[in-house]
Amino acid sequence: MNTATYIERRGQLERYFDRTAVQAWARLTSNAPVSRIRATVRAGRERMRATILDMLPTDLRGQRVLDAGCGTGAMSLELARRGAHVVAIDLSPTLVELARERIGDDTGPGRIEFLAGDMTDPSLGGFSHVVAMDSLIHYGAGDVVRALSALGGRCTSSVVFTFAPSTPALQAMHAVGKLFPRSDRSPAIVPLREQRLREHIAGEPQLGGWAAARTRRIASGFYTSQAMELARA
Repeated sequence: MNTATYIERRGQLERYFDRTAVQAWARLTSNAPVSRIRATVRAGRERMRATILDMLPTDLRGQRVLDAGCGTGAMSLELARRGAHVVAIDLSPTLVELARERIGDDTGPGRIEFLAGDMTDPSLGGFSHVVAMDSLIHYGAGDVVRALSALGGRCTSSVVFTFAPSTPALQAMHAVGKLFPRSDRSPAIVPLREQRLREHIAGEPQLGGWAAARTRRIASGFYTSQAMELARA
C-alpha cells in the first residue's frame, strides 16, 4: 500500500514499537509484573487472542497462515501448534527478533517463518487464512479497508482482524489521554463505527466475494477491541 496516510502512520508505528516502547511492550507480552492499567490490557489481549483463534479451524495442517503484525509471537505460536506454516511479520525488527528468541524451535507440528516488514507486501505470497490482531487499529477506515483488500486478494478462506470500536468510553479515554502513561504512549488509536466499517467493506470493489461474518468485542479495563471475520461469500 502506498497511500500517504498509510505510509506516514506506518513510519510512526515502526519508530514507536522498534525504539520508544520496546521494553514496555516486551514486558506487557511476558509474565512480568505490570501496572494495573497494563494488567487490564494484558488480560484483554489474551481474551482477544482466544477469540480470534476460535474463529479459525482447530486443524491448520498443510495451511499457510499470515500473522499480520505478529509482535512478540504469541498468536504465531498458537497457529503453529495447530499445524500451520505461519508467516509472522511485523514492522519492528526488534520485536520480530524477540519473538524468534522466545519461541525458539518449540512450534509443535507447524513452523514459523519470521519476517520484518509490511504486512500488505504482495511478495509474501498466498495464504489460507490471515489474522491481524490490533495491527490495523491505528489507521482510518479508508486505509483499513485498503489493507483488507490487499490481504484478501492473497487469501482463500478467511481474514480475521480487529478494530477499535467507537464507543463513548473509548472516545473519552482517548480524549483525556489515559490509555498509556505519557512517556511511552503509542500513536493514536482510531475508533471506528462498526456499521460504517461494514459499509466501507461492502462497497469496496476489491473485496467482492468477501462478506463480514462473525464479530465479537472484548472490553477489559483499558483495553477495548473488536474482532471481525471476513469470509468468502
